[in-house]
Amino acid sequence: MKALVIEGVKKAVVKEVPVPEIEKDGILIKTMANGVCRSDWHVWVGDHGIVQPIIGHEFCGIVEEVGPEVKNFKRGDRVIVPFSGSDGTCPHCQAGNTNLCDSFLVPGTAYQGGYGEYVAIPKGDRNVMHLPDGLSFADAAALGCRFMTSYHGIVDRVQVLPGESVVVYGCGGIGLSAIHIAANMGATVIGVDINENNLELAKKLGADYVINSLNTNPVEAVKELTKGGADVSVDALGIAETCLNGINSLRKGGRHLQVGVTTKKEGGFISIPVDEMVIAEKSFITTLGIPAARFNKLLDQVAKGKLNPGQMVTREISLSEVEGIFEDMSNFKTTGTFVVTDFS
Repeated sequence: MKALVIEGVKKAVVKEVPVPEIEKDGILIKTMANGVCRSDWHVWVGDHGIVQPIIGHEFCGIVEEVGPEVKNFKRGDRVIVPFSGSDGTCPHCQAGNTNLCDSFLVPGTAYQGGYGEYVAIPKGDRNVMHLPDGLSFADAAALGCRFMTSYHGIVDRVQVLPGESVVVYGCGGIGLSAIHIAANMGATVIGVDINENNLELAKKLGADYVINSLNTNPVEAVKELTKGGADVSVDALGIAETCLNGINSLRKGGRHLQVGVTTKKEGGFISIPVDEMVIAEKSFITTLGIPAARFNKLLDQVAKGKLNPGQMVTREISLSEVEGIFEDMSNFKTTGTFVVTDFS
């Protein structure tokens, strides 16, 4: 099969590799679409180690083969693979928090991912879900980690309410997802970015206001728009500037949602204004993926047209174009999301 293989820092090569084999409880999927995620960029650029040379965790496809212990799927089924994989045995799984599973069965990390023509999913009945008939593969891939993570973050973690104000720093895939979801929950949403094209897309996805932080102080602008500070801030990028701006944009009692993970520059650590946060009772909340029990609710809202992740898709691309997208991500030149649908 063809696959994009990470061979080193900023070196990804399209090559022929063997089709992965499934275990007794596994499912082999023919990949029909895979989203290009900033988390993939983090691996390519060297922020994260290369645990698995074939990455990719935002994919969907068609069941090609099932192991003898698989009960809920058959060859030909249309499916999606939520990236928060689990094994069902750890205390977090048993408490319903499968996204925090100690096994960390994330595709593209624990096993070969969606930048390959075929993917072998372990514990298939747990880690694969049926795709609604009306949802295209490209739109389903746009659900990826970005949309499901934003959904869990906005709905479950910071629990945005109708009428609240939400500011989102970074209008890439995660940020646009957060904007779309918060807007559909009845919040007043502000998008902040340095890319005018991203800001235009943010408005199409529901942002009431947008701020270009290249030429406007975003914290001051947010406080003016919200008459004192936002109820919720979201750092969808993961650099010190956006994290701190998010926290500083909050009113007293506000909640900051950290979705973006750091680059090599921050090395996993960002200094935050703890004293000021204590005095103002600002909350710092993180989010990762989505529990399996919540994914059907998200799929249902997408299938009914209440949420539309496909609006974020800028273009469908081939495997050979992925490195170019990574290069553009390095320079903050990408707009929307890109989905691999051509594996030739």
